[in-house]
Amino acid sequence: MENSKRADALNYHKNGRPGKIQVVPTKPYSTQRDLSLAYSPGVAIPCLEIEKNPQDAYEYTAKGNLVAVISNGTAVLGLGDIGALAGKPVMEGKGLLFKIFADIDVFDIEVDEKDPAKFIEVVKAIACTFGGINLEDIKAPECFEIEEKLKEALDIPIMHDDQHGTAIISGAALINALELVGKKIEDVRIVVNGAGASATACSNLYIRLGAKPENLVMVDSKGVISVRRTDLNSRKLPFATKLPCNTLQEAMKDADVFLGLSVAGIVNQDMVRSMAANPIVFALANPNPEIPYDEAIASRPDLIFATGRSDHPNQVNNVLGFPYIFRGALDVRSTGINEQMKVAAALAIAALAKEAVPEVVTLAYDTTSLTFGRQYIIPKPLDPRLLITVAPAVAKAAIESGIARKPITDWDEYSETLRARMGLGNKLIHGLTEKAKENPKRVVFAEANHYNMLKAAQVARAEGICIPILLGNEERIEKIIKENNIEFDGVEIINLRHDREEASRQKYAKMLTAKREREGMTYSEAYEKMFDRNYFGMMMVEAGDADAFITGVYTKYADAIIPAIEIVGMREGLKHIAGLNIVNSKLGTFFFADTLVNNHPSKETLIDVAKLTYEAARLFNVNPVMAMLSYSNFGERQAGSPAMVHEAIEYLHKHYPEMLIDGEMQANFALDKDLRHEKFPFSKIDGMNVNTLVFPNLSAANISYKLMLEMGMSETIGPIQMGLNKPIHILNVESSVRDILNMVTIAVIDAQVEEQKLRQKIELSDDI
Repeated sequence: MENSKRADALNYHKNGRPGKIQVVPTKPYSTQRDLSLAYSPGVAIPCLEIEKNPQDAYEYTAKGNLVAVISNGTAVLGLGDIGALAGKPVMEGKGLLFKIFADIDVFDIEVDEKDPAKFIEVVKAIACTFGGINLEDIKAPECFEIEEKLKEALDIPIMHDDQHGTAIISGAALINALELVGKKIEDVRIVVNGAGASATACSNLYIRLGAKPENLVMVDSKGVISVRRTDLNSRKLPFATKLPCNTLQEAMKDADVFLGLSVAGIVNQDMVRSMAANPIVFALANPNPEIPYDEAIASRPDLIFATGRSDHPNQVNNVLGFPYIFRGALDVRSTGINEQMKVAAALAIAALAKEAVPEVVTLAYDTTSLTFGRQYIIPKPLDPRLLITVAPAVAKAAIESGIARKPITDWDEYSETLRARMGLGNKLIHGLTEKAKENPKRVVFAEANHYNMLKAAQVARAEGICIPILLGNEERIEKIIKENNIEFDGVEIINLRHDREEASRQKYAKMLTAKREREGMTYSEAYEKMFDRNYFGMMMVEAGDADAFITGVYTKYADAIIPAIEIVGMREGLKHIAGLNIVNSKLGTFFFADTLVNNHPSKETLIDVAKLTYEAARLFNVNPVMAMLSYSNFGERQAGSPAMVHEAIEYLHKHYPEMLIDGEMQANFALDKDLRHEKFPFSKIDGMNVNTLVFPNLSAANISYKLMLEMGMSETIGPIQMGLNKPIHILNVESSVRDILNMVTIAVIDAQVEEQKLRQKIELSDDI
């Protein structure tokens, strides 16, 4: 598996445009006039304005939303001193997180300089380019000096996230954990195992939150940092304890809190049992904590336990903090990130965990029990409320502490600005992936002897998204696995032509005959169809031998949809099915329908498409605001497709008043709410941002999303099959591994919903 993971990681970073981030123009550039304004001679005018008033750089350049992620590569993740250039993929990754969680642009800068004084001079010389600086992966003790000197010299937000990010998030977790066990921070004894940058920052923040220095014991590789030791440097000396303990084991006896920022396996169950009643253990060593989760939980029932891992409750993850801290600091043009702002961030994160968790979060993690308690002391990383909670708290702290150069006065307007930045985009598929992993389903891959399909199945299983069942020739599949170094042992492979599948062929043929005998299907015809992968695989889902089915990499849509309708059929109350694509663009995330099925839809077809799309968007935790598109607006044309759309809208308004939909309208009016309000203030969706587009026919929908995709204006997930009774999904021909993986994720979610419906139906019948 390690060879496969290595290949996957290298291909991810290499394929397409190398790396993970790029620069995208934000102004028009298509005409000579545009270029003359963008560069010479027009650019001279803002240059002169900035010369007169340097603060105008925030008005005329990208400085105000631009953060530098800067490193010298001396402490890269768990890799150590690998050098500045080798650390660049990590810095690009940090830039990606800044962008997707807080809409902050990033330049990653790798400085090949280990001398702190020279490194500081380099950063000072380029700092005027940026609105903020995130120092990253710089080893201790040099990181302390570098951050301190830069904060003294520069008037922009600067933070070494390796230090302060962990401090802020674990501080929030500590606040809530202490509240749950009824202890006060000023009374508890805290043991910190580790004495590096994170340990120092955490200890200092805990003291600022109220912990008493004399109650804090820090342990390094040589034992307890105490006044009895003579080898302490200036960074460790302030934490030297007078308490009579010399080892970690001795320090943990009767302690209330343990914070681990060290190495795996250094704590055992007896050490946890020796702690005071209702102990709090934060074992944050990565990738493996100081004590394994199962061992810690088994050690005593009154324990509150947190790690840095996503597969356990209470994940202490820096992504809960740094994007939103910089967002708030940038938005008030703060001259720094001070202690008040860090405390404000910790308090805001802690407070958010006590609020009712919205459905978008519980669905993302496939649970209904996310309520404040021992298993939920800090918010989940995919909680979209973090941006609108933490950023304002940080901004207010900057204003109140006197370091904001652009104070915010209208906080409601600021919140709306933050919401506009959130978009769905990557968060959507992140959330769906997490939900799929909570309850993976059996997914049949019809064309498993195609590399992309096989690779997607392997990744899906490795990530815990699904349990793959492969349809194909095992010898050919094994050849592809060997030739492409795909590590994929123990997966179920079904060769339809083997004698061992005879019982299944007969079983499925009988079922299909029973379903279709009134339409002329004979047993012999049904049996013959069981040698076709689409028929066989779909019958597996229909019979309950699998939960979902994926096909289409080299199968024509018409050849796949016919057996789907014959076998699983359409949902009750529908006469039509449809296809949906989720389109992520710089304008936001949109749902496009119908991109797959209906060439020349009637009024009735458009009504079904709208109903299906409305339900699908809600499945993805989106409140759909829908526009039914045409080449005319609101009755302007009395014939043809505009008239059909007009009639469909009238029907929907009358019979589905809760649906936020209007039309017919041109695309520019759909996407520009101000223009729509100016011309058509009577619209049912007046003042609303449209996120769902229903096209008048298949050609318009398919051409629109594919044009956007090929021109690099968007990414797309789909096509998602809507309206079938079971999770059957048909891909575009030659879909990429990523496309297939996204569809597998959606198929698993689809199967989870079907399972829930069946469970509710059974419960209802039991009640009757």
